[in-house]
Amino acid sequence: MSGYWFRLRDQIALVAALAGPFLVALVLVPFRTGLSATNEALIMVVAVVAVAAMGSRTAGAVAAVSAAAWFDFFLTRPYQRFAISDRADVETAVLLLVVGVIVSQLAVRARRLQSVVVTDAAYLSSLQGAARLPEGSGSPDAVVEYVRRELVGLLGLRGCRFEYGTLMGNLPRLEQGGGLWHRRGGRITEYADWPEGESELRVVGGGHYYGRFLLDPYPGRPLPSEEGRLVAVALAAQAGAALDTADLPHQG
Repeated sequence: MSGYWFRLRDQIALVAALAGPFLVALVLVPFRTGLSATNEALIMVVAVVAVAAMGSRTAGAVAAVSAAAWFDFFLTRPYQRFAISDRADVETAVLLLVVGVIVSQLAVRARRLQSVVVTDAAYLSSLQGAARLPEGSGSPDAVVEYVRRELVGLLGLRGCRFEYGTLMGNLPRLEQGGGLWHRRGGRITEYADWPEGESELRVVGGGHYYGRFLLDPYPGRPLPSEEGRLVAVALAAQAGAALDTADLPHQG
């Protein structure tokens, strides 16, 4: 998933954090005389959790504050004023705020843990697929092609191609540690976003250089996670191992 999508999702979550509790409180207005303050507060907590499940910790906290404010304004006497006359309603509003903040943060943490599990499973599947290909086809070209396709999805690229045995041009390089560096003379640049043009991921097997994957990114987009970049490096290493096993011509 691209950095652009993450930023857009967080922006949508912040809007929902402000508007969601307001709309829920507005829907509850016709029923406020028939519902207890506790039940109203619980419904507002559900709205907070719904926002937190799709957004960031900040969105969850904003939703909790918004829920407490609109609970006060619409659902406690005196109505349509930010004031509460009943002590029990004051306690409920405070509990709504505290519980809303706690539950929203737990929801965000649970979502992130789930995302990590899903992402790690996808990374493992990519690595296992590359490792099993030589057993099935015996062709290093099949491994190279598999890795090329995986890199496009893994790194969010526009395209990717493999170039055998040449080192033409001085391109930014995805290094073994997962960083994207460009060395020009005595100057070294580290990137946080994809630069213009192609970047390279070199393929080495058995200490020999066989070629490189030329990565064609969407310029200006943030680099994928460090874990994703390390998996990309590991996939390139598997391509190098397959090429080395086939005893193909190499450089160095």
